[in-house]
Amino acid sequence: MTKAKGFRRVINAGKYSIQGLKSAFLNETAFRQEVFLLIAAYIVVMLIDFSIYERILLVGSVGFVMIVELLNSAIECIVDRIGTERHELSGRAKDYGSAAVFLSVLLAVILWIYLFACHFFPEV
Repeated sequence: MTKAKGFRRVINAGKYSIQGLKSAFLNETAFRQEVFLLIAAYIVVMLIDFSIYERILLVGSVGFVMIVELLNSAIECIVDRIGTERHELSGRAKDYGSAAVFLSVLLAVILWIYLFACHFFPEV
């Protein structure tokens, strides 16, 4: 089978991306929760008078968590595909992916707290 080229390659890549998002939504509870969190975040930042840059940071930080979650899920799938027996390296790979998600969530929480504090308590 020959690889697609040109615009056909772009279309195929888009289809595979949509398949991945659908699969993550259906199979990954954390990703599903983050989709709903992204929707809620978007609504909140549109209801409050944030600057466009603050809105991008706030919604983008939740989007970043989702990206890291997808990468973590991919790592877990690969490790599980290799084998179900316990192995130190498999455990570390999953732990590293989980740690990456944790750090992205921590970053988002810090951004949200900081920007809300600056917006509602500018004198502090």
